[in-house]
Amino acid sequence: MNPQRRTLIALPLVLTLPLARAHGDAHRGHGGPGGVVKEQKPWGIAGDAKDARRTVTVRMTDDMKLTPNHIDAREGETLRIRAVNAGALMHEIVLGTRTELQAHAELMKKHPGMQHEEPYMAHVPPGRQGDLVWHFNRAGEFEFACLIAGHFEAGMRGTIRVLPRKG
Repeated sequence: MNPQRRTLIALPLVLTLPLARAHGDAHRGHGGPGGVVKEQKPWGIAGDAKDARRTVTVRMTDDMKLTPNHIDAREGETLRIRAVNAGALMHEIVLGTRTELQAHAELMKKHPGMQHEEPYMAHVPPGRQGDLVWHFNRAGEFEFACLIAGHFEAGMRGTIRVLPRKG
């Protein structure tokens, strides 16, 4: 095979590697024999459902609203966030920092059909619900959003304030 042809064959693979690294393996988050992969993030780590003492239901609608759009949690708390899609469009809820969510939203605009699954997100078809269980082990201000192409820009996002542990 000539070197020019080899380069053309390899180019699509090289171009997809940064995308795969930036977005994670679609099967890392939940599936497989090991279950959820627990990776420390600035906003916490995947939680165990048995440790969730509180469920917060976030309603997602086609007018690009998340209700409620603010959640308070306490450092050390594990929350079940139940995302209910009350619309006719696909929606998702993704936890993160403002910077990470903005970068992810830009990536989704460039690759709208991208599939992904991580423990800090729930992709929810119309009329369905999805849960994510998250352990907030760091105090701070974080966010949640729908990152389907155009939804983040339309205002489909909210804030999470994690208060420090009680003395």
